[in-house]
Amino acid sequence: MPPAAALAGTLRPYQQAGLNWMQFLRAHGLAGILADDMGLGKTVQTIAHLATEKEAGRLQQPALVVAPTSLVHNWIAECARFAPSLAVLKLHGHKRAAEFERIGAHDVVVTTYPLLPRDAEQLLKHEFHLAVFDEAQNLKNAKSRAAETALQLRARHRLALTGTPLENNLGELWSQFNILLPGLLGDARRFARLYRTPIEKHGDNERRAHLARRVKPFILRRTKEQVARELPPKTEIERAVDLAGAQRDLYETIRSAMDRRVREALAAQGLARSHIVVLDALLKLRQVCCDPRLVKTPAAAKVKESAKLELLTSLLPELIAEGRRVLLFSQFTSMLALIEAELSARRIDYVKLTGETRDRKTPVERFQRGAVPLFLISLKAGGTGLNLTAADTVIHYDPWWNPAVEQQATDRAHRIGQDKPVFVYRLLAAGTVEERMRALQKRKADLARGVLDEDAALAKVLTAEDLQVLFEPLAG
Repeated sequence: MPPAAALAGTLRPYQQAGLNWMQFLRAHGLAGILADDMGLGKTVQTIAHLATEKEAGRLQQPALVVAPTSLVHNWIAECARFAPSLAVLKLHGHKRAAEFERIGAHDVVVTTYPLLPRDAEQLLKHEFHLAVFDEAQNLKNAKSRAAETALQLRARHRLALTGTPLENNLGELWSQFNILLPGLLGDARRFARLYRTPIEKHGDNERRAHLARRVKPFILRRTKEQVARELPPKTEIERAVDLAGAQRDLYETIRSAMDRRVREALAAQGLARSHIVVLDALLKLRQVCCDPRLVKTPAAAKVKESAKLELLTSLLPELIAEGRRVLLFSQFTSMLALIEAELSARRIDYVKLTGETRDRKTPVERFQRGAVPLFLISLKAGGTGLNLTAADTVIHYDPWWNPAVEQQATDRAHRIGQDKPVFVYRLLAAGTVEERMRALQKRKADLARGVLDEDAALAKVLTAEDLQVLFEPLAG
């Protein structure tokens, strides 16, 4: 089906195929997940679908777009850019109540996941032509208020957009399909019995294949390698550094104490009820690896060595001297503050984006036009919704559990519009929990591919044995 005449710009062939798929779902009263890799234009394909619906006269009720707060501006801007004929209403901010009575007069209404349950009374009064859930992994918890409200919405058609429909476990996939196509995968208990337990606990490939066949018609997933061959290559580099001296001693002291604490928790209440203890222990070890100053104890305050920060401060000047444009990600905003002090001492210009940044536009524009060579970004605040194709280098200062989150951050640079090879550096403390987390990351990625890709092997989920490996002492 050709795109609407009012659509500005030209769809790439795979984007046209995405539009055709959405039109097929609509014609047959079905719902689905557009699960393209980050950067392939899921938003544009959806806007093309909306423009087609309006041109055909089917958009007689508004479409509701639910997105993370950080992407509201992007949706408004992209609609104005690609389909200016669509009348768009933003439901955001403390004055939004005045806009409720205007919902029916618009083609597209944009709200956020936090506001969805708060505004449920008003939104449930309306019937929507289409409900779009952007970054739909926000609905992975079926018991969250956002997921419960999403399920109650009255919409003729539903569409989820996410590059990571499955991040950690199969229950997340069930939660999304429960909203899109209730009953397709049964209730949560039946799904656990038929799929989650056999696949995640026992590695049952036959059950995995059966689940993959069941959801395949309703998931459209394309990778960059498959459909965007015009993208330049991406080179991934791991740079490991040994902890030494007082930092190494601090790591071992905390590791030993945390290992004992986790073992006691597992013995007393089992893995399922020990998550808080486990996560706290892992957090402290990761903080030591990043910089001892992140650990708020008197012993850590005395440690002056920071092996990874030394590696970074030797790497950055070299990259900048070569003319590289660098995105530097960390999960810890307090780590970014420590890095800022080092940059100031070396007179390296930069911009920064964290959850506390009110004006996101200015640092993005400064970096994109070449005013500064370095962009510091907290993983949570800048992992999605940014187009930073001026960058040709990405540095992950600290690894995180979920490989999809790191991939989304990397895709801020390696996306459509990039014309330079992209280099991705991962800085690791050798022999520590960080290197062991990288091995688990690959198993997490295999879990996702096992359902979304027919031929991939599945990995088991985190077990007590995994924890034993994570808390092993440093070699030597």
